[in-house]
Amino acid sequence: MDKMNFSVQVAGIIHYQYAEEICRLMEESAKVRGTGIAKRKPEYIQNKMLEGKAVIAFCNDQLAGFCYIESWGDKKFVANSGLIVDPQFRKSGLARLIKRKAFELSRTKFPDAKIFGITTSLAVMKINTELGYKPVTFSELTDDDSFWKGCESCVNYDILQRNNRRMCLCTAMLFDPAHEEKKFNFNEKFNVLQRFIRLFTNNKDSK
Repeated sequence: MDKMNFSVQVAGIIHYQYAEEICRLMEESAKVRGTGIAKRKPEYIQNKMLEGKAVIAFCNDQLAGFCYIESWGDKKFVANSGLIVDPQFRKSGLARLIKRKAFELSRTKFPDAKIFGITTSLAVMKINTELGYKPVTFSELTDDDSFWKGCESCVNYDILQRNNRRMCLCTAMLFDPAHEEKKFNFNEKFNVLQRFIRLFTNNKDSK
């Protein structure tokens, strides 16, 4: 695994040929986990590539993983969806590389949007936490019906329906750029205060 050289990049038209294989990997991953990755058609994946809203990974010339981004609620929310890694490349750190690239792409295209995800994967939760996501209730996510419609192909959709979209087996996680901006401003003010105290102390000691 240590010798694997991965290339993770924003997908484009030149990657159309991989759409069917990506859909196959998504379906197989959902079956193995017994929980939801929404089924997608190759045309949908190709459209994401055309829009520059997808991340694709290779090991040499072999498809190794994929992820795409979607905007919801008038672009107030963004989701990184459909994360897959070919089974032979799992536990190699590739999922983390793909998630980071998708996160960066989301921040570039939608800098003011809240980035969220729902997942049953502990590994994805750990990566999300590293990126600044926080666990939240479903009520803090988008209320866009189009997003929730994508859950219909999940085997647990009936659970989501029974709970009126308030909860399911997935954990909801959210990155709020406004919160991060406040934290950054606080840290900056704290650092300025610390520099002032050090300067005052040094001047006092030199007298």
